[in-house]
Amino acid sequence: MGPRMDRTCTAFAGTKIIASGDVLAVALKVKKYLKDGKENVLIFDDVTSAQVELDLRGTVEAVTKRLEAMVEPEEKKSGPGRPKLGVVSKEVTLLPQHWEWLSLQPGGASVTLRKLIEEAKKKNFAKDQIRQAQEAVYKFMHAMAGDLPNYEEALRAMYANDAKKFKKMIADWPKDIQEHALKVGQQALANIK
Repeated sequence: MGPRMDRTCTAFAGTKIIASGDVLAVALKVKKYLKDGKENVLIFDDVTSAQVELDLRGTVEAVTKRLEAMVEPEEKKSGPGRPKLGVVSKEVTLLPQHWEWLSLQPGGASVTLRKLIEEAKKKNFAKDQIRQAQEAVYKFMHAMAGDLPNYEEALRAMYANDAKKFKKMIADWPKDIQEHALKVGQQALANIK
């Protein structure tokens, strides 16, 4: 996955954190680390724990230029809708009775769907935050801790909302992996007992 330039990330070499921060800073530290002939590195998005792939070929200047180019807004294709407002046209599949109901709503289908989505986002915000944090912890642990003792028990504890047991199950893991799992899962673990 390419980097999200508006987020921070963390790079691991084995079980140790070698860099953490914005994408450019991490990329440059990882490039220097790998230049010394060291082992492979895994980089994780700090929000989702998705693995981040960086093109570190060439000089420091070339890497910097490639990453800075990703920050500049991409030109959007002109098409239907209101692209200047960020409106994106995609297909939605609904049953006939849903289309009929939407056609009767003031403002039309698009306005009604946007209102329904915003309402659902507000209503489910806390649950969504916990679920997303749990998914991030799972992705990170799957990549970095799958062979460590108590891996499955730690996952079960997290999904069972048992923070005390989760912390106990990861207590013997390498310090950096332990701390990063807790950092990534902070939203989920803060809301469980």
